[in-house]
Amino acid sequence: MSRLCSSVTNQSITTNRPLLWDDDPPVEMRTRRLREDAPAEPRLRRRGSPGMPVHLDEEDDDGVLRPPAERFRASSAARASRSIWWWPRSSAGRVFVGLGTLAVLGGFALAGLSLAHIIERDARFRIAGSSDIQATGLAEVSRDDLLPVFGADIGRNVFFVPLRQRRHQLEEIPWIEHATVMRVLPDQIRVAIVERKPVAFTRNGQQIGLVDANGVLLSMSPKTMARRHYSFPVVTGIDPGDSAPSRKARMAVYGRLMADLDAGGQRNSQEISEIDLTDPEDARVLMPAGGKDILAHFGEDHFLERFERYRAHIAEWRQQYPQLKSVDLRYDNQVVLEMASGGTAATGSSALAAASAPSLHAPENKAAAPAAKKHLASAGKTATKKKSAQKRPHLRGKKRKLSGKLAEARRAARPPRRPAAAATRSHAVSGAMQG
Repeated sequence: MSRLCSSVTNQSITTNRPLLWDDDPPVEMRTRRLREDAPAEPRLRRRGSPGMPVHLDEEDDDGVLRPPAERFRASSAARASRSIWWWPRSSAGRVFVGLGTLAVLGGFALAGLSLAHIIERDARFRIAGSSDIQATGLAEVSRDDLLPVFGADIGRNVFFVPLRQRRHQLEEIPWIEHATVMRVLPDQIRVAIVERKPVAFTRNGQQIGLVDANGVLLSMSPKTMARRHYSFPVVTGIDPGDSAPSRKARMAVYGRLMADLDAGGQRNSQEISEIDLTDPEDARVLMPAGGKDILAHFGEDHFLERFERYRAHIAEWRQQYPQLKSVDLRYDNQVVLEMASGGTAATGSSALAAASAPSLHAPENKAAAPAAKKHLASAGKTATKKKSAQKRPHLRGKKRKLSGKLAEARRAARPPRRPAAAATRSHAVSGAMQG
């Protein structure tokens, strides 16, 4: 009996139930409890053919399992309803909102038109007279020149004055380079003027005027010119009948010439009395030398270099050629001198070399090539005459006496000499004043 009882006791001892004095339950018991406490896993659903990804059904906020696509549509609708909270869901409500929007916009438009009508009829915004038109920057332009532009605006509402059109009309006045027109409430117009600056005198026949850097011809009375004390060279070749771009191109050559001569503060332009710009590629400058005016051809570039060459040799040339009339400085290796009697001479190389090898001294532009060939040929003839004179020394004394008598006769018949540069400018202005 004792063995049977012991065997029963052993079977009861080998059970897996935890005892009261055990600290931790067995591992199998703990795993079973975890499985019972865990929530039910979502049901797997497979769509499409085998091998496609598995879709999981998830619980919504209300505890109902829905597919992901239905959850996305529901969330999008919820977000849309939250973002446009004022937009009605019914068709009647939407029509009501649309009509209300149109009514509000129409009200704003009607209010704007009513305000414009009131302002147009309000006497406080009307320009009463010419005293309400203010102008600044006037020197050569007077108020009498400006008021005809605004004649139609007297009595008009200040808001209905076409400012851009008035600005264009003001800039058509020759002396006005730029104009600014603005409204000054309640009933005034303000004009700011920038006038043109003359840079040279112009002479067309016996009429003396002014011209600016853009070739715009400016008129001024002789008394006003004398009062302004302008000291400019006289420019010819600027014809009023020429187009504006043509006059501007000629004045661009004038501007480069004056800028080169006055570079470094040298003030060489004070020695110039007159500039002929008939040919934009050849600036012909009239310069006084020893009480006599010499015409110098400066071309269209290298003005300072050619001016310095002229000033360095003009005394020598006049001593060697008393009848010197013009100097052509457009060539690199020589200078062509023209006499008053029609003869020419080439300096910078011997006359024979210039005549025999004219290609070595080609002119800078093709237009001057025929004239250069003529000068060189005449220079060769002069050199040939000199050689023949050297072969007959017994005739030199007679020729010298004869040339002396001819020179005295020419001096007696010669007209009075021209004044210097500054005197020539003042004489031109005073002559215009007398005219």
